[in-house]
Amino acid sequence: MSLALALLQPRVYYASVFTGKMLAMYARSLPAPTRSFFLFGPRGTGKSTWLRQRLPDAAWFDLLRMPLVMELTRRPETFRNRVEALPKGSWVVIDEVQRMPALLDEVHAILAEHGTRYRFALSGSSARKLRRLDVNLLAGRALTRQFFPLTAAELDFDFTLDDLLATGCLPMVRSAPRQAIDVLDAYVGTYLREEIQQEALTKDLGAFTRFLEVAALCNGQVVNIAGIARDAGIARPTVARFFEVLVDTLIGFWLPAWRPRARIKEVVQPKFYLFDSGVARGLGGRLREPLEAAERGPLLETLVLHELRAERNRKNLGGEFSYWRTHSGAEIDFVWERGAARVGIEVKASKQWRREYGAELVMLREEKQLTSAFAVYGGSERLVDRGIHVLPFAEFARELGEGNVLRRAPKRG
Repeated sequence: MSLALALLQPRVYYASVFTGKMLAMYARSLPAPTRSFFLFGPRGTGKSTWLRQRLPDAAWFDLLRMPLVMELTRRPETFRNRVEALPKGSWVVIDEVQRMPALLDEVHAILAEHGTRYRFALSGSSARKLRRLDVNLLAGRALTRQFFPLTAAELDFDFTLDDLLATGCLPMVRSAPRQAIDVLDAYVGTYLREEIQQEALTKDLGAFTRFLEVAALCNGQVVNIAGIARDAGIARPTVARFFEVLVDTLIGFWLPAWRPRARIKEVVQPKFYLFDSGVARGLGGRLREPLEAAERGPLLETLVLHELRAERNRKNLGGEFSYWRTHSGAEIDFVWERGAARVGIEVKASKQWRREYGAELVMLREEKQLTSAFAVYGGSERLVDRGIHVLPFAEFARELGEGNVLRRAPKRG
């Protein structure tokens, strides 16, 4: 069976692709918590493989298996009976927990009754059902972690930038680069268009497909929902709901605007980003087209933001990401803020760094609005421009992993 055909069959997909040798080659850097935790991430990022590697002796409840779901539905007490038969200190994994949100009530009851006797790892690729049903999120008894596609460090920096921009960082894509287009076609066609369409609670697959194509064009852009509704021929409330579905299923997310200077007219609408550059190109129908200059900028931003979010999660750094833009067009792509620390990051796909690219970073540093400034560009040399560390993508990823980018502001005095 080809990899593309395997991807179209969910059980074969999980059994033969994600738990096979292909993904075993990647050492994921996220440390496993020592107490119960939620693990959320888009489909295809390798959550199940990571859980099996980190918790090899765990009792496993795979809610993608319909016989198990049917058994737990008919006899809910089966879950508690199986857990309480385990020895003290055992881990219990519930994979795709959003498929049976009611199990969280049982997990909560077990934790309340037995304390730390049992530890739970609860993975999911959608928070939509959990929020919609206002389910029990264990009242703080479990940590929350996120899972992402592969980072530059997890790829051992063995890549070309153009390849990452064109096909992204999903493990199944990087495991089979010669089949990347087929794999992404299958991923977009089966998981995004069909499963998210089901999450959207609509039978109008045509409208959702048109929306996904337009949403791909919005990657890295300030979103005008009314304009998208008009372009896609879909009602505005429906478009707003479709965006909500993408965010809830972790395929996309909003990057809010940063407003450090109240006296300046700054843009306040959020930007929208998809979680992976290859998925963005797949949704836009561009997988078989060469990279164009116009798409390189948003795709590089997508890649850089992926690295930033993954690093924040890996080290549990906290803080918030945003972007800054004025109505006159001045812009900084990303700002990370935590306490007194405010790190500005500008992204340019150009292979040559120009002095004007750093103008906004310099201005806000001089105004003491930023504590440090970085730039990522498409060139190959490390540069310093008026205090801005200008780095090729791979060098930026190295510095980020070494803790030299997202860091606290220096103490005064």
